[in-house]
Order: sequence, then structure tokens, then C-alpha cells
Amino acid sequence: MKTIVITGANGNLGNTVTNKFLTSGYKVIATVINEADKSTMPKHSNLDVRVLNLTDSTATNLFVKEIINQYQKIDGLLMLVGGFAMGNIENTTFQDISKMINLNFETAYNITQPLYSHFKENNYGRLVFIGARPAIDAEAGKSMIAYSLSKSLLFKFAEYLNADAKEMNLVSTVVVPSILDTPANRINMPDANPNNWVNIEQLSELLEFIFSPKANQLREPVLKVYNNS
Repeated sequence: MKTIVITGANGNLGNTVTNKFLTSGYKVIATVINEADKSTMPKHSNLDVRVLNLTDSTATNLFVKEIINQYQKIDGLLMLVGGFAMGNIENTTFQDISKMINLNFETAYNITQPLYSHFKENNYGRLVFIGARPAIDAEAGKSMIAYSLSKSLLFKFAEYLNADAKEMNLVSTVVVPSILDTPANRINMPDANPNNWVNIEQLSELLEFIFSPKANQLREPVLKVYNNS
């Protein structure tokens, strides 16, 4: 049984993804931001839910040490924590950019850095970052500068990790979904056709595939999951 860490495991996408991994036979160590969020998680014998602020590097390092001591071997890391903000160059301050970097990049870096060493020691690991289309599409990104800049760091970070792990069984993947078909997005965009969006159940299946033996041949992948949006 593989053991993976899923950050930001509550919410529409997080709950769906966590359930997919549990039903597929994984041991899941899930992180949430506060105690109240723990009650939103499913009850399962292979689910270990921890409260963790991933912008706190000291707490995150301690968390990694604890789970390695408890489980001995961690096989993968799926990072769902993040935030979103609109704003073009005229109305985006550097403080806005810093906030997005904290949510979208610092949280990923803080958990990756200590776990990456563990993966290298075991010559095995799968890391999955959730990218964003506006980070690689300037036309889309120009109206959400802070968000897009923060997400763009994940692509380069994954490139550095894959270069460092060349010849090892250690792969960093960036999955880039377009608009997710969630209740919130349906409310916020009532005139759009949700059939063109990304179905979160199918996205969950793709994410599980990346961690499965079927994806062993993948190296340096960037997977664009756009459907028709």
C-alpha cells in the first residue's frame, strides 16, 4: 500500500480527490488548515488527517519528520493548497503578489523541501503541483497578475526538481486544469456551459493515475486538463 500526503484535502476538489485515493487503496495523510475542517473529511481507516499551516516552515518540517517516523516511507505528495485573486497590473500591489506567493508557492515549497530529501533517499517519489492556465497563457493571466505570477513559480520549481532527480525514480508533475465544475463556479458563472469545464471526478482519476504504476514512464510532465473551456 502506497502512502501519500495530500495538502488542502478538504473542500470540493480536496474531498473528491481524497476519496478517490482511499477507494483506490492508498494510505492518505491529509492536511487541513484548522480543527473545524477535520470534521468535513470522510471517516476511513486509511485516512490520517492533520492540522497544518503550510506557510509555517518550522511546523511543516516537524510534520514531515513525524510522518516519516510513523510511516517509515512516504511515496508521494499531492499539493492542493492554494488561493485565487483577480487584478490587472494597474490595481495589483506587491503585497497582493506576496499574498498569492505565500498561498500558492510557499505552501508547496515548504512541504516539498523536506519530503524531497526523503524521496531521494528512497530513490522513489511522486510530486504533483496544481498549476494554472493563466500562468502559461498571458492573455488569460493579464487580468489576474498576482495569481498568475505565483502559479508560474510552480512550473519552474518542478523543472528544477526534475533536473536534480535525473536518472532517479523521482518525478515532479504539474497538472494544469482550466475551470473546475464546482457548485461555486456554477453560481458565479451562471451563463457558462459547465459541460465545457473540468469534471472533478475525472480530474481525481487523472491525479490517481499519476501516482499509479501505469504512469511510471512519465518524466517531466506538464498535463493540461482543459476539456473545452
